[in-house]
Amino acid sequence: MNDRLRDPLLLLAPRAAFAAGAGFLVAGIALHAARDGAEPVVMLALYLGWLLLEAPVTFRRAAASPSDARTLLPYALARLLLVASASLGPFPWPASSPWTAIPALAFVAGVALRQTAIRTLGRFYSHHVMRQDGHRVVTGGVYRVVRHPAYAGMLLANLAFAGFFLAPLTAAAFALLAAAVAWRIRVEERALWDVPGYPPYAAGRARVLPKVW
Repeated sequence: MNDRLRDPLLLLAPRAAFAAGAGFLVAGIALHAARDGAEPVVMLALYLGWLLLEAPVTFRRAAASPSDARTLLPYALARLLLVASASLGPFPWPASSPWTAIPALAFVAGVALRQTAIRTLGRFYSHHVMRQDGHRVVTGGVYRVVRHPAYAGMLLANLAFAGFFLAPLTAAAFALLAAAVAWRIRVEERALWDVPGYPPYAAGRARVLPKVW
């Protein structure tokens, strides 16, 4: 893709996905409120709150040239498909089912992990894959445990969300999202490999799940 065309699209993609996702969530809240009661409404509202919490990062101007043109669109579309399928699809559980508490708590834990990771990185965090001026390896806090805790939290939250609205389409959407995130992590690590201290840091920690990957 031509660089002059690619960069505006990279800036537009997460913003367009944000707007579409928020629209689906609002529609889903209205739909489930009329049809299924409070539980799915609360979960959709929590996801909408998560989007709004990250809105300042989503709309932040990129401080460096992104290198994630190929991975950004599949990532955004997979997450959008997950949100749309949960918002517009049927609620799979009976009213007041105790099983919904498990994915709900896992969702909150995933968002909390992600927000902790974002705050730990500070200005070095971006929704784009990039190296910034003065980039350094952050090894404190949750970064002592895994190399990509923000992705780990995002995957946990979306897995819980997919489980809460369990259906073939939500499961397929999460599988696509996980594949897109794995691809983005590999692209990001290639960009970070020349940062002083990153190779030894990476050698001692899993990417998102200790002892697994």
